[in-house]
Amino acid sequence: MVSVLISPKFCYRLDLIDGAATRTASPYQPLSGYALASRLSYFLWASMPDDDLLAAAGSLHKKDVLLAQTRRMLKDPRVRGMAREFGGNWLDFRRFEQHNAVDRERFPAFTNDLRQAMFEEPVRLMEDVIRNDRSILDLIYGNDTFVNPSLAKHYGMPVPAGDESRWVHVDDAGRYGRGGLFTMAVFLTQNAHGLRTSPVKRGYWVVRRVLGETIPPPPPSVPELPKDESKMDRPLREMLAAHRANPACAACHARFDAFGLAFENFGPVGERRESDLAGRHIDVEAALPGGIQASGAAGVREYVRQHRQDDYLDTVSRKLWAYALNRSPILPDDVLLQEMRARLPANGYRFSSLVETIVTSSPFLNRRTE
Repeated sequence: MVSVLISPKFCYRLDLIDGAATRTASPYQPLSGYALASRLSYFLWASMPDDDLLAAAGSLHKKDVLLAQTRRMLKDPRVRGMAREFGGNWLDFRRFEQHNAVDRERFPAFTNDLRQAMFEEPVRLMEDVIRNDRSILDLIYGNDTFVNPSLAKHYGMPVPAGDESRWVHVDDAGRYGRGGLFTMAVFLTQNAHGLRTSPVKRGYWVVRRVLGETIPPPPPSVPELPKDESKMDRPLREMLAAHRANPACAACHARFDAFGLAFENFGPVGERRESDLAGRHIDVEAALPGGIQASGAAGVREYVRQHRQDDYLDTVSRKLWAYALNRSPILPDDVLLQEMRARLPANGYRFSSLVETIVTSSPFLNRRTE
């Protein structure tokens, strides 16, 4: 049996062999005050420490000082760096500012200003969740979002006065078919093709990025679906059903296609629609894994709430842990990850609950040595 003891100067590993304890040096040693301040700052702000944090560096190994600085920093506007870097990597929208797959002749509304606004929307929501210590469940169940004039027009919402730099909080976004991550145009557009939607890519994004599933890559001989929805002779739903009839494709596609089909009332640039580009009526009914029937984005949200919420919470915990430590979780981390998850319900699923478990953990406070 092995346990780890933390002292102010060293970490020791206590090996119990045949009932006798022997103490050997652990591959972990405490960070210096400055190094801990730097690690904390790049975790929470994606930037260097400020004067207040540097002034407290010598006392950061005291839990009350560390938590006080953490709570101060989480309310600071500089957490935008965390929202952009952590959110962008976890949810895979970090490079959307260079997204050029949209056919701009067919979708002239997709301007550079709108593309930039799509990128900004999840950053704004995540920043709000962090700074106001909201529940991480709000990211998927929330009824709110943020828009500027370009995005409000795209969503059919009242357009705020001012230029593109004017952003407003919309607390009743559900009235317009929006609210939370699932219905954000950035994800709907990025996971589509230039002239048609892609239930495969959208569903894959949900199960991989939000629910944390690992899906093997497709076989090399997968046939391509038509690229232009307006020229298809039958609905995309029917074509995907035929695609799943291939035994080589069926097992994986059964895990995510239905999620994507529930978002078919959002077009290739995330616009709401009643018909596809060929004029056919849109069907958003889907049989999700387990035979659970769902309708549209609201049905997917409810499915996650009832059946997969633990998967979502586990995914957020692991992704935030990996971001904080700049490495993937390893087997010894499992105990602390379980602690992170266990603390969430008692703390209202607040974002700070995850952060405080991480920053007070031994892997965060120490460095690995050779």
